[in-house]
Amino acid sequence: MNQPTKPARRPRPAVKTPPAAPRHPLLAQLAQWHPALFGEEARPLKRGIYEDLLAAHSETVPADDLKAALVLHTRSTRYLNALASGQPRRGLDGQAVEPVAPDQRFHAIVEVHRRRQQRSTDDMKPQLQQRIARAFEASGLGREAYAVLVRGRDEAINAITEAVLDEAGARLAREAALLRAFEASGQELAAFASGYGLAVDDARRMLDRARQRR
Repeated sequence: MNQPTKPARRPRPAVKTPPAAPRHPLLAQLAQWHPALFGEEARPLKRGIYEDLLAAHSETVPADDLKAALVLHTRSTRYLNALASGQPRRGLDGQAVEPVAPDQRFHAIVEVHRRRQQRSTDDMKPQLQQRIARAFEASGLGREAYAVLVRGRDEAINAITEAVLDEAGARLAREAALLRAFEASGQELAAFASGYGLAVDDARRMLDRARQRR
């Protein structure tokens, strides 16, 4: 009996490989001088870092070369990922000096998403939604204030953001209500969680998040 022939496999779409990003030769020198900022792991730079670097290396680094190197560095995906992660901005000594502004973190998240989506055949939207939700919660802003701050010209991104904020806002409201109920109940955590049909660890995490935001 003839064996049924298997349908030929369709070739998978080729993943786009981006061209290598240009690297200014000065960046290698900066990595040696300031490995905490320009080394293996990129770190968000404090505002005014150009002036600080120029003052520290004015005798050896031309101003135009420094400016060009910083432009390439701060537009790189690895640097945008550092902004998107919520790390603080750091000075020349590597110490944290200020947070990344919520809108700057959001726009870094969106730009990294666009670059990744261009190189992948997978749907990267779930990852984008998760990162926006985390950034919103970390911002400490209310839903409407955050939405106004990050709204841009891309209506598709605006729609994704609105949906994420609706879901996250509802969850934050539930957790705040749970905390109020727990504090009013006078119960031990285990008994309270059981009454709400929650595992103790889940209830503890929800209450801890609500306390941190209060």
